[in-house]
Amino acid sequence: MSSRIDALLSHHSGDRRRSSITPPKHPRTGVAVLSCMDARLDLHRILGLQDGDVHILRNAGGTVTDDVILSLAVSQRLLDTREILVLHHVDCAMRHVHGDELAAAVERDTGWRPPWRFTPSVDPLERLSEAVELIATSPHLTDTEVIVGALYDEVADTVTDVCEPRAPRRWRRDAAA
Repeated sequence: MSSRIDALLSHHSGDRRRSSITPPKHPRTGVAVLSCMDARLDLHRILGLQDGDVHILRNAGGTVTDDVILSLAVSQRLLDTREILVLHHVDCAMRHVHGDELAAAVERDTGWRPPWRFTPSVDPLERLSEAVELIATSPHLTDTEVIVGALYDEVADTVTDVCEPRAPRRWRRDAAA
């Protein structure tokens, strides 16, 4: 049985010649990008990226979850990223998702209540600011030097800096006690 995944995987055959330049394991720019998983967002085109330039983290709505914090911590601690760009977009479908309704539908269909929570916000600027704030206040991302929040407009094909570049709050466990 052939699937769409088979077609995608067959695109990369062993016969094709690879570029003589292998992208580095450590992102060349020292930047990690958090964005939405929306298939319309071609981050390489939008940001003018080449393979190996940044770490890209994508999920529903560019949501700051525990898994995103884990990935950013790995990106910083092991792979030397120091700046974070949170790139949301104007026409995000997650603006219309109600977390309790989604969880109830999953539970109804599967018999299991999902452990995740999603707090919707119809205002993309508010949602972006909240995401930047969550990253800036995370005690696990102490190697962050700059966080920038930007909003992509799909219709105008423009990116606008929304949240001022800022340094995160520094937390130390012994100082918090």
